[in-house]
Amino acid sequence: MAQKTFVLAPDSFKESMTAKEVCEAMEKGLRKVFPDANYIHVPMADGGEGTVQSLVDASGGHLYTKEVTGPLGQKVTAKYGILGDGETAAIEMASASGIQHVTKETKNPLITTTYGTGELILECLEKGIKRIIIGIGGSSTNDGGTGMAEALGVKFLDAEGQMLPRGGGSLDKLVTIDVSKLDPRLQQVDMVVACDVTNPLCGENGASHVFGPQKGATPEMVQQLDAALAHYAGVVKEQLQKDVINVPGAGAAGGLGAGLLIFTKAVLKKGVEIVIDYTEIKRKMADADLVITGEGGIDFQTKFGKAPYGVARAAKESGKKVIAIAGYIGEGIDTLYTEGIDAVFGIVPGAAEIEKLLAEGPRNVERTCENIARVLKFYE
Repeated sequence: MAQKTFVLAPDSFKESMTAKEVCEAMEKGLRKVFPDANYIHVPMADGGEGTVQSLVDASGGHLYTKEVTGPLGQKVTAKYGILGDGETAAIEMASASGIQHVTKETKNPLITTTYGTGELILECLEKGIKRIIIGIGGSSTNDGGTGMAEALGVKFLDAEGQMLPRGGGSLDKLVTIDVSKLDPRLQQVDMVVACDVTNPLCGENGASHVFGPQKGATPEMVQQLDAALAHYAGVVKEQLQKDVINVPGAGAAGGLGAGLLIFTKAVLKKGVEIVIDYTEIKRKMADADLVITGEGGIDFQTKFGKAPYGVARAAKESGKKVIAIAGYIGEGIDTLYTEGIDAVFGIVPGAAEIEKLLAEGPRNVERTCENIARVLKFYE
């Protein structure tokens, strides 16, 4: 009988396992039944938390840390990755400028800055990187990407020619954008932005109205921030001849989407599509007998750009069967069966404290995959 090939392509199980660790647990279970099979690990992500880790793991790259400026000006340690090709870097803006760096008491989108994200980009330029993949979810900011741009050499000046204070709250005072010192190396770098929201920069569906409140904005602050971003967009259009105010995704991460479009060679793409491209999963599943994916929770929302959905769509193009596993199975999974996922299995053996279930994640994945393998063996 021909040797079987399994492609293992899960997302991380949040707070339990990285995607790479899920792959290892999957193989351990399957190998008990198919010891001689070929196992191809493709750690996945959807552009959010864990994307840098997955891209590094899938490509044989390396993780690095750097001390940068946090959203409130404090020093934070941020992570970034360089992929196996040595020319592509992966950044999550949240690592430098994310909501986890502020507290309920300190979060304030009038003053939070993306400066640290710019410092991470600068670090990549120093290493001679030619392509940067940047995930822009989980931000604490509403500054239109001006902090990021300032770290890369741009000056945002008021009527007196003084630098504006950092943060979205001061952008209504913006008079001049000086790009003369913008790092010229940015013109040689392709910026691929993982952006799964389509919100414009301003208006009732824009950055301030939709995302501002979760970052600490009161109704009054929302109005102030929205007006400030609109003023900023007007100055950009007049002085830099770039019209970004209504571009879908410009409002992502408090307008960082807009900032990247303005000051870098950025292209916005869905996160899972970027990961599918850079992991080369379509090529890797060409000879697969079965593809197994999964993540911590699977429900009706999975088909809106989550990693298992992306894996399933890619597999369907090749006519491959897909099984998904999850710690939590919610409502509406029947809608996934027409999208390329052929079966969904829960890994939780029974009721238990969440801490215990998270700790036992690898063992539960291993056992579930062994049982899947035993069913497959039964029908050989």
